[in-house]
Amino acid sequence: QVQLVESGGGLVQAGGSLKLSCVVSGRTSSSYAMGWFRQAPGKERDFVAAISWNGKRTYYADSVKGRFTISRDNAKNTVYLQMNSLKPEDTAVYYCAVDRVPLSPILRTDGSEYNYWGQGTQVTVSS
Repeated sequence: QVQLVESGGGLVQAGGSLKLSCVVSGRTSSSYAMGWFRQAPGKERDFVAAISWNGKRTYYADSVKGRFTISRDNAKNTVYLQMNSLKPEDTAVYYCAVDRVPLSPILRTDGSEYNYWGQGTQVTVSS
């Protein structure tokens, strides 16, 4: 059974930083692209960032480009999201997910293309 566990969320002031981690267990994630999504209260889940299976390619939502960095350590089955210059509008529950297609050349932004999800970690940015 594949499980994803996010951590690193919390309360931070605007302009601050947080680093989220997502550990995958039950199956190696090294052959799959990984993504981060977020959902604010009353809003739909939005794509944040994705990273290829080998870590060589990344893709970001325009809203976080230049502020967030996705990375991965396949030896640790872990993906990270470094978030800098946080804004109140970044407040949301953040989820990591595993792409459904192994060794995919495409970095997907549609959550329906990911088949395993974590439980989420809350990020709150105060103004």
